[in-house]
Amino acid sequence: MSMTRERGTFFPTMGLVWLVLTVLAAGLFFSDGFVALLKAWSLPEYSHGPLIPVLSGLLFLRQLKEYPPRPGVIDDRWVGVCVVVFAVAFGALGKLANIPDIVAYALIIWVGGLLLISFGWKTGRHFWPPVLHLVYMLPLPDTLYYKMSTTLQLISSEIGVWFLGLLSVPVFLEGNVIDLGVLKLHVAEACSGLRYLFPILSFSYIFAVLYKGPMWHKAVLLISAAPITVLMNSVRIAVAGVLAQHYGVDWLEGFTHFFEGWVIFLTCIVLLFGLAWVMLRLQRTKMRLTEALDLETEGLGRQAMRLGLVQPSRALITATVVMFAATMVFEIMPERNSQAPERARFATLQPNIGDWRQGAHVPFDPTTETTLAADDYRNVSLTRDQDTAQVGLFLAWYADQSSGGVHSPEICLPGAGWEIAWLERTDIAAQIEGGSDFDINRAIIQKGETRMMVFYWFEQKGRKVAWDFAAKMWLIVDGVRTGRTDGGLVRLTTLISRDETDAEAEARLMDVLVALQDDIPRYIP
Repeated sequence: MSMTRERGTFFPTMGLVWLVLTVLAAGLFFSDGFVALLKAWSLPEYSHGPLIPVLSGLLFLRQLKEYPPRPGVIDDRWVGVCVVVFAVAFGALGKLANIPDIVAYALIIWVGGLLLISFGWKTGRHFWPPVLHLVYMLPLPDTLYYKMSTTLQLISSEIGVWFLGLLSVPVFLEGNVIDLGVLKLHVAEACSGLRYLFPILSFSYIFAVLYKGPMWHKAVLLISAAPITVLMNSVRIAVAGVLAQHYGVDWLEGFTHFFEGWVIFLTCIVLLFGLAWVMLRLQRTKMRLTEALDLETEGLGRQAMRLGLVQPSRALITATVVMFAATMVFEIMPERNSQAPERARFATLQPNIGDWRQGAHVPFDPTTETTLAADDYRNVSLTRDQDTAQVGLFLAWYADQSSGGVHSPEICLPGAGWEIAWLERTDIAAQIEGGSDFDINRAIIQKGETRMMVFYWFEQKGRKVAWDFAAKMWLIVDGVRTGRTDGGLVRLTTLISRDETDAEAEARLMDVLVALQDDIPRYIP
């Protein structure tokens, strides 16, 4: 098989050798990302992950048939080198911050850069669909995951209860608890719809790529995956409610629950095909659905053999050297002390906090503790006198927030049945003597006629951070600077009685907040 050489005197088969070397170097450099992917793929929500690279590879080979080898010198490869360098820099950020998910994200950027180097910008830029599809194998950032999960839970619960009402099943919804009278169904996080959503999104992406209809058809197929999944998950909740009402909770456990999941998944696939069929009919085209999907697989093996045509270009060699150099830098870099400093446990918190007396610690149930995943937490009520309402104090500390980490009350409270009636982020530094920036979330939540005021903030190495995404950004910054990824959360709550103003409830929380400041560094350094 002949091959056109680039400038220089390189032996043709050396191109494949350099390709293997750069892939090997990337495997070493991005090893943290691979470990993060394997860990994520062990979870039900991401169990489809191992299939994504295989499907992306097949999409790439299908597209490759449309672009024959380019004759002559390919001089537009250096854009790919720039992309590879950016991928290395992004991956290095994740390694320095001790956040392996970032390293996994950088791996996809590297794949795109390698394709641009191998085929040049004019050809390689057309292969973005299979590269973009690799995103579906990645775990979502934890903060985004929990926000998305909670939203899906609430939507699924509302629609599920509506379905139960249509079926004349007496039901009452309180947060994510469906009260059927004889029992209460908890909409578990694993059943929020995400278990089906991620693989369905991946399937709809491939469906849209292979679909030969108009572009707006492709967009509808891609966007519709999420609402279809949420709708079917609501049906799952309704069916679970009917089974529990008529047959008991035992029907919801074991094999039935697993079988339900696959039934929902396959039903979502059928609905996607049905949607495509409907759009073709509305367009009044004679094209059949089987004709609208380009399922041609002939010649994929021949396209895979084109890897032998990779030329030993200066760009490929440069990218290989960059990968090996980056790997060596991190191998010889002295290990930083990323251990969190010594701290006192919350159990040693002094009995009196200012004028407030601390009650007994009230532990959470095992399920809540597992979801919270804190290394240390304290949940107590503070009392001042008989005429003053109590203040709830919750403290949580995490030794390592790089995997999971603090869960925002903005996510947890609605799941427990509380509605956030009002929320603002504000700086209360002016109310703290000698205080610097002190950002908190101040909220009013309600459940029926019961109203509570809530203060909460994230403790990040002495910073008071209100926004959960900002807390994650500081986590990256601190990880790069010091290697530390520890942090905590402080939450204060108090009931707002009918005969008092919001300002009076806020004053109670401020009193406790000020009294806590001297002790917080001992427990959340």
